[in-house]
This record gives sequence, structure tokens and C-alpha cells, in this order.
Amino acid sequence: MVYRLVVSPEQLSNGRIQLTTDQCHYLKRVLRFEDGDRFVAMDGNGQTWLAQLDQDQASLLNLLTESGELSTQVTLLVALPKGSGFEEIIRPCTELGVSHFMPVISDRTLLKPSPQKLERWQRIAQEAAEQSERQRVPTISPTLTFAEALIKLKDSGQIGYICVTRRNSPSFLSYLSTPLPETLLIATGPEGGWTDAEIEQAIAAGLTPVSLGNRILRAITAPTVALALVAAVAEAYSSP
Repeated sequence: MVYRLVVSPEQLSNGRIQLTTDQCHYLKRVLRFEDGDRFVAMDGNGQTWLAQLDQDQASLLNLLTESGELSTQVTLLVALPKGSGFEEIIRPCTELGVSHFMPVISDRTLLKPSPQKLERWQRIAQEAAEQSERQRVPTISPTLTFAEALIKLKDSGQIGYICVTRRNSPSFLSYLSTPLPETLLIATGPEGGWTDAEIEQAIAAGLTPVSLGNRILRAITAPTVALALVAAVAEAYSSP
């Protein structure tokens, strides 16, 4: 497997990458790379190159054509679970192809994240994107209240679904007809689920209540299940 490294646009100039101290350390000390060894460099926004290490820089050898992204851009609105639960959501959902995370504070959210959490969450998404050989790194927005997020969603006109339990709601899969829309939003709740008031607010904002099955899923399991359904439908449709 060829190692993949995300670089920022500021590091790219005249066909070369100016590696950071941490990147040099990881390539040379951890991976034991030597000058002339090759890896895949990605800008996190869809551009990917074969690169060759040269001291504290790397040369871009050629642009790679890859298609590891979903055909639909999925935004995942997540009511933050307790502890490090959101980190356990970021990894698998990045591997499955999510485009954007919207962490929110709901009525039953117990976690109150510090501003420094966002930087850590984004780093986890980058590592997961590198590992899963994606061309894009998902973005993570600053934490909002659920009400604030609904205002943003209502203005966007985006097709959206809110995953609920203990309601007579249709299966999420039944809404995933092909081809999928260009953009899609999925909202998943916290421990204990959404309150009735929050579900009604979501419906008023244009979100459709859906079920992920007859079993009650954990707050960190539901987002992965929802993304897996979208990825399965998207990739089945795009397969030759």
C-alpha cells in the first residue's frame, strides 16, 4: 500500500511540496522513508499526486485520476454523544464517504466541547481520509445548537432526513432511490434520542423522519449505519 499524505495548498509551489517538520519526522523516522521513496500526496479537496521524497521537500511526479468519493455529498448532523463518542463517529463515517460533519448540542446532549476539540476532530477526519484512500477530507463545522443548525438547513433547501426511534416512520432505505440527489443531509440523535419537540422542529424545517430499523441503536452506531446505507446505494448505482 502506498502511503497517503494530506498537504495544505500553502505547501504546494512550482511542482514541489514543502513538508512540515512533523511530516518529515513521520515519513523519515516512523515510516523509515528515504530520499527517492514515493507516496501519494492529496490536497483534501480532490487533487491527488504521486510524489517523491527529496530531503525536507517532495516532487510532484504526476496527477493521479482516482474516484473514491461518493456520487452524493452527504452532510451528517450529529447530536454530540457523551465522552469521546463523536471521535468514534468521525472515523468510520469518513471511511464511508461523508462530506461534512455538523456537530450540534441537543436537549439531551451531555457533552459541552471546548473550542480546541474542533482541531482534534478535523485531524481525526484527515487521518481517516488518508487511511481509507479518499481524495477529499471531510470538513467539520463549529458546534451549534440544534435550533441554530435547523435555521441554516432551512435556508439551504437541502434534502434532509432525521433518524428517529419509537415512531411509525418509514425505513430510511426506502427513500434512497437512485440516482441519489447531489447533496443529502442526515441527522442522528444523542443518547436517549431526540425529544418530541426537536422532531417537530426538524419537520418544520423540512426534514423527514426515518427509521434505521427495529432495534435501538447507540448514538455512535446510528450515523455509521445511515452512512453505510447511502454508500451502498450510491456505489451500487455507479457500478458498471
